[in-house]
Amino acid sequence: MIVLKKSKIGTDPKGSDPYNPPLDMSKLIEGVESKPIIAVPKPNFPSPRYDVPVEERLKEDLKISYQAKGILDITFGGYGFLRQNYVLSPDQDIYVSTSQIRRFWLRRGDEVEGLARPPKAGERFHSLLLIKKINGIEMTEEQSAKRKDFEKLTALHPSKQMKMETTKDVLSTRIIDLISPIGFGQRALIVSQPKAGKTTFLKEIAEAIGTNYPKAYLMAILIGERPEEVNEIKRFIKGEVAASNFDESPRQQIKVANLALDRARRLVEVGYDVIILLDSVTRLARALNLSVTNSGRSLSGGFDPSALYPAKKFLGAARNCEEGGSLTIVGTALIGTESRMDDLIYEELKGTGNMEIHLDRKFADRRIFPAIDAEKSGTRHEELLFDKETMNKVNTLRRMLNLLNGEERLTALTEKLSKTKNNQEFLDSLSKGA
Repeated sequence: MIVLKKSKIGTDPKGSDPYNPPLDMSKLIEGVESKPIIAVPKPNFPSPRYDVPVEERLKEDLKISYQAKGILDITFGGYGFLRQNYVLSPDQDIYVSTSQIRRFWLRRGDEVEGLARPPKAGERFHSLLLIKKINGIEMTEEQSAKRKDFEKLTALHPSKQMKMETTKDVLSTRIIDLISPIGFGQRALIVSQPKAGKTTFLKEIAEAIGTNYPKAYLMAILIGERPEEVNEIKRFIKGEVAASNFDESPRQQIKVANLALDRARRLVEVGYDVIILLDSVTRLARALNLSVTNSGRSLSGGFDPSALYPAKKFLGAARNCEEGGSLTIVGTALIGTESRMDDLIYEELKGTGNMEIHLDRKFADRRIFPAIDAEKSGTRHEELLFDKETMNKVNTLRRMLNLLNGEERLTALTEKLSKTKNNQEFLDSLSKGA
């Protein structure tokens, strides 16, 4: 075994290196001329004008301010933006600071009205200066803090019927009042096959609500629709429209739907009767399926079960509140699309609703409108919506319709309705005939 010994050449016994002698710091310091210490000059950046009092800065901002209004969307950072038409638009969005949100106890979905100013140099967004109204009401910070919480409101069965009947010729809404009555706080599903007249049916419901209940707050949430249909409904409906077209990302579609739902919740807290027309529940669930974190499980058609919870929570917001106000959701669900996922979505969500209207394509193909399947349609606890006399007449109508098959049932019902001026006259004629 060979052992290498460390060479001692070039080193002294004390271990110092003759080739790299230690520096004598005292000699170096003596040769340096001492100079006075000078403060580091401040960079010549534009001053943010912190020396100007806040009151004076606010007066300057108010000179260029303007009236502003929008729906508050709070981010994960605690600050928010006032959205216009429920969509993200950097040119129109108005920044709301965290301090303003905390001071006025603002919630996501609040309609905030006040004064805003345009962006200054180096800023991207318009900024909110003063808050005047929250959800159309002038309130102080203390009053805003004492507002009701939607999640704590007591839910009851719908007990007040929402009359859909308008004129003699609009048979679809007249059939709804007889077969599947809608109450304030209802959670309704319009189950339809493709090309069964779903969009027309929904528009007739919107027109009936606008005519019979002008004080009710009507909203339409359109998810994955065609742009031309969105514009058509915007011009037709007497209320707010929150829309996300089919060419937008699933996350954007979900964001629009949730912000509109939060807007409805805030209105119910104030005491409004809010009606949401959702088209469609199926496309909303599809967007949720593409956006949620993969759980590693899959149902029929490739649907992730974790996407069912937010869809059920959306529909579950509909309720009749004991403290006042109500939220009614009328959503459309697609079946018979040759997609197993669509059928699964309906099967999972039908248990959440308390009212269903079924549209059958075979009636529409034979040009029998409205293509309502009276046998499958109905409302839970409809006895709470009818008085005793009307309930007995409706039961008589049901028994008479059950004696006929599907096509004969719808044909006989539409013919009898078209010969009477209103539903009351129609029900009276049934009792006389019996």
